[in-house]
Amino acid sequence: MNEEIRTNPFFEDYQTLHDTVPFDRIRLEDFEEAFMEGIRRDNEMIDKTINNPAKPTFDNTIINTEEDKEGYYDLLDRVSTVFFNLLSAETNDEMDALAQKMQPILTQHANDMRLNKQLFERIKAVHLHHRKLTPEEKMLLDNCYDGFVRSGALLDEEGKERLRALTEEASMLSLQFSQNLLKETKAFTLHITDEKQLDGLPDTAIEAARQAAKEKELDGWLFTLDSPSYGPFMTYSTQRELREKMFLAKNTLCTHDNTENNLAICQRIVNLRREIAQLLGYKTYADYVLKKRMASNVRSVYRLLDDLIDAYKPTAIEEYHELEMMAREKEGKDFKMMPWDQSFYAHKLQLKKFKLDQEMLRPYFELSKVIDGVFGLAHRLYGITFKENKEIPVYHPDVKAYEVFDKDGSYLAVFYADFFPRKGKQGGAWMTEFQGQWITRKGENVRPHVSVVMNLTKPTEEKPALLTLGEVETFLHEFGHSLHGMFANTRFESLSGTNVWWDFVELPSQFMENFSVEKEFLRTFAFHYQTGEPLPDQLIRRIVKSRNFMAATACLRQVSFGLLDMAYYTQKEVFDKDIIPFEKKAWKKTKITKNPPRMDTCMTVQFSHIMAGGYAAGYYSYKWAEVLDADAFSVFKKRGIFNQEVAQRFRDNVLSKGGTEHPMDLYVRFRGCPPTIDALLKRNGIKRKKVADTQNK
Repeated sequence: MNEEIRTNPFFEDYQTLHDTVPFDRIRLEDFEEAFMEGIRRDNEMIDKTINNPAKPTFDNTIINTEEDKEGYYDLLDRVSTVFFNLLSAETNDEMDALAQKMQPILTQHANDMRLNKQLFERIKAVHLHHRKLTPEEKMLLDNCYDGFVRSGALLDEEGKERLRALTEEASMLSLQFSQNLLKETKAFTLHITDEKQLDGLPDTAIEAARQAAKEKELDGWLFTLDSPSYGPFMTYSTQRELREKMFLAKNTLCTHDNTENNLAICQRIVNLRREIAQLLGYKTYADYVLKKRMASNVRSVYRLLDDLIDAYKPTAIEEYHELEMMAREKEGKDFKMMPWDQSFYAHKLQLKKFKLDQEMLRPYFELSKVIDGVFGLAHRLYGITFKENKEIPVYHPDVKAYEVFDKDGSYLAVFYADFFPRKGKQGGAWMTEFQGQWITRKGENVRPHVSVVMNLTKPTEEKPALLTLGEVETFLHEFGHSLHGMFANTRFESLSGTNVWWDFVELPSQFMENFSVEKEFLRTFAFHYQTGEPLPDQLIRRIVKSRNFMAATACLRQVSFGLLDMAYYTQKEVFDKDIIPFEKKAWKKTKITKNPPRMDTCMTVQFSHIMAGGYAAGYYSYKWAEVLDADAFSVFKKRGIFNQEVAQRFRDNVLSKGGTEHPMDLYVRFRGCPPTIDALLKRNGIKRKKVADTQNK
């Protein structure tokens, strides 16, 4: 009997609740077939547009491809979204190989569209002569025109061909960078068989390591470079030699003499981006990027970073001296602090000053209760509710899928949560979408499917997943991004949700982190997983008092990454310097110790944000947005952290508007005035004589 003819799931309506991705029906071979058919359909649509005998208009040229999804959904966008999300969260060798095959094809197709002279001429004609447009339509038109120009539409044929070559090589190298980093990270393990070498480690870390070893059919304990394993080991292990081994393994990733070495790749990526920018008429890649950022220019970025160094460095130096004194009290006056010692002694100092230890808090942050708390916070602020639905397909058993309903009971979004590290998953945490939001010509509001992907502490055979306070903050951060996506309410998908300027996108996420130390919030979910007792008041007071522990040091660390990013992307000439010494020099202004830097460690080769992500010449965005989030939360602190009127204003003016207006206009409409750095300095306990208004210079 012949096997029943099977249809590629991407080629038809998903026929699932809310049209969610049917992960259970997708096979590896479906991706390539859908990619190629998606490209064919794109080309067909472009031909239809450029061969339209009618005069170019906003309706038949600009929104023809943006809105026309009824009966002709964007297949290429559909399959690309699923594939590249899985490539980060659940990849394997076959997926990696397919990515290597498809990346140049997809980049070539994108170039074919952006460099299509006939298509651009129609867009240019509309840009010059169009009907009266709504503000959102005008934003779409401007973005469309600028997007083509910034992709080389004004170049001559020789320039276009050069741009094709540069962008295709850059996209392949960024992919290779990510694949190398994942392989190197997952390849390292520290296998311990001598129980004495576990000294100092908390039970949660030991249990997790025992389970990791068992999964590999090994005796003893297995530690990895995934955050839930690496972090506790560096904080608690008394075995200095092993801390050094873990530190060097983590901080020399992709520098070794093997196929996963990223040093030459990073150098080449910097040069490719510089040449792309200069081909398009900019002095540097940073000048190119910042043209579409709130900061607007390199000078403003350096002003922010220098301002933060001036404000925070004196306190950071005091913090380090206090840490060093603590270590020498225990180890002797000749003790030399090394990088693998800092987390260990910072923990000791925090315990001494505040009688607070992250392990004291874990029993009160059981994951299911944290989920209830985070969802409950969204309900108190915005009235929305979450309902887990196990009928919605997921791509891994760890993933939970929820239906989200608005305060009036109407369907709002689908929310996926992927909590734990595993072999095929990149490190870190991020928010993404499997479907964006838009409004069809018929008036249907297509709701988004958003996902948060994290690497939190896993449950063990003996205990449920018990989180640190830092992991709770990570959850809140990514959840803030997801609210930005879920509340999206714009006409055009390319302007909805998190499709905003990169130095504005972190505002909703960092804003949510503020709640992590608020007693009123902690009281809603922080109960001991065994006794049910609430987190004691004395521990909450210690959390609040210790909030700014090592805050200046943490700030300088972020600033150092921003300086490194800008150092690479303000290059005007061919970048031929050795990566490792260049890196050390780039962030020298943030250095607070006299110890010579180790020349075998390197951040650049694992700095995904600026080499493979969207933050090249934009890592400063985290600090830029921190000014905004502190300023925004100060309104809630004044009016009440659960104040629904303020929350609604935040939703209406920031979270639901996407990129339909200039971000500063949206912020001022919420806040009533431009932000200043004052609230951030106050929150961090930093005092200085003169405070500069960083956002308005």
